[in-house]
Amino acid sequence: MSRDLLAARLVVFSLALACASSLVQRANADVKLPNIFGSHMVLQQGQKDRVWGAADPNEDVTVSIAGQSKSTKAGADGNWSVVLDALSVGGPHTLTVQGKNKVVFDDVLVGEVWICSGQSNMQWSVSQANDGDLETRTAKYPRIRLISVPQVGTQEPQVNFNGQWEVCSPDTVGQFSAVGYFFGRQLFQTLDVPIGLIDDAWGGSACEAWIRRDLLAADGKYKSLLDSWTKREQNYDHDKAEFETKLAAWKVAAQQAKADGKQPPPPPQNPDGAMRGNARPANIYNGVLKPTIGFGIRGVVWYQGESNAGRAYQYRDLFPLMIKSWRDEWAIGDFSFYWVQLADFKGERPEPAESDWAELREAQTMTMDKLPRTGEAVIIDVGEGKDIHPRNKQDVGKRLARWALNRDYGLPIACESPRYASMETQGQKIVLKFSHAKGLRTFDVGEPRGFAVAAAPKPGEQPQFVWANAKIVGNDQIEVWSDKVPVPAAVRYAWADNPVCNVYSTDGLPLTPFRTDEWPGVTVGK
Repeated sequence: MSRDLLAARLVVFSLALACASSLVQRANADVKLPNIFGSHMVLQQGQKDRVWGAADPNEDVTVSIAGQSKSTKAGADGNWSVVLDALSVGGPHTLTVQGKNKVVFDDVLVGEVWICSGQSNMQWSVSQANDGDLETRTAKYPRIRLISVPQVGTQEPQVNFNGQWEVCSPDTVGQFSAVGYFFGRQLFQTLDVPIGLIDDAWGGSACEAWIRRDLLAADGKYKSLLDSWTKREQNYDHDKAEFETKLAAWKVAAQQAKADGKQPPPPPQNPDGAMRGNARPANIYNGVLKPTIGFGIRGVVWYQGESNAGRAYQYRDLFPLMIKSWRDEWAIGDFSFYWVQLADFKGERPEPAESDWAELREAQTMTMDKLPRTGEAVIIDVGEGKDIHPRNKQDVGKRLARWALNRDYGLPIACESPRYASMETQGQKIVLKFSHAKGLRTFDVGEPRGFAVAAAPKPGEQPQFVWANAKIVGNDQIEVWSDKVPVPAAVRYAWADNPVCNVYSTDGLPLTPFRTDEWPGVTVGK
């Protein structure tokens, strides 16, 4: 089977999942819109919102809402779009699209629209969060509207998806993103305006799956990554035939095991899964994100990185590339993009050690210095060592909401965790200075915990960090030292998969994990 034929088969599968009736393959002349538009939707206030769809070639189309009408003519390919004048907060309105037929969407509100994206910690549902039963039963917010995009992985850009806008209620909120809902609920309770939330998260997804493949190919940093996928694609025929052979043998073995009262062996892995999965570069961009690009939004909240922790140094460039590419395609300027730094996870280490999760957190923090209108919700205090999916999604949503309420809506609310700014060596001590810190405090015990120091390593040797004593010596300064390191050169804080750390701003936001050194980490070159 050729690569082109493989792609064609995957397209057919994706289209079947994405939408029973594509906008491209129309059986009649009816004007149609993708499902990102519908009754109960929220349109973004204060900006020119685009509305688009398909009709007969050269068909006249008029879109009307709230006293304004915009007309256009479908192109030779049947596609059309109009741009509405900026709308004010309010509703409910009726949006009417008139072509040879009429499409009417009722109960349309105008307010604030956010995309809730990432992997499983964003996908994690309200019903699975802390007090999920209480949260679900009390979700009576008719001016919050929800829509979810199904998980379709494909190399072919999709124009539609199978989903619809719903009014937030105990009947609809249970399977929606918990982080997204708690974020949106805080915005609604604070701003008292309609909130629209678009959930397109996909558990286990890799960052590269959310980016156009040509953009990855244009940068040599990702050649090895793309080459490995190209090889898998070229070997698909062989791998598929091998799978069919193994599957036939497995069925016989499983049947025999059942007859013998034994546990059947695990089935072979179907290569189709990887081709349609959440790690193949551009798969999620094409199958999940693409049908929503252009819909009016205020910004994005994002929770992802676990799947890229083993390549944390690469994430330093990959994550900003993804954000920039989304902004370029939406073409509404640098919309706000706020993310969740990885929580604490896995076992606690008795001594300081290297950590790929710490390096991924560092890469996330670096992104704030590379791109405007970005922000990071630090949650190093709410994770669960035994569970990669901490249940406390309420605090996560609130910390994201702080960024939006401060930066997008101008409220004097603390949003940014203290960050390392500079260091000064004073004898056997290092004095650290932090930005975004009007004051510092500790949690649970009086002394700051989570700090480690090291001397400069000899050539060819690795640095040896040891736990350090620490003391808050000013509103924005902490003094660090260890009797074991008479000539300290570097300090690290919360530098572990699951660090024990306890420093907060007086506003209640945890100190951002950091290191003062730039010594090569464990994910360099991966």
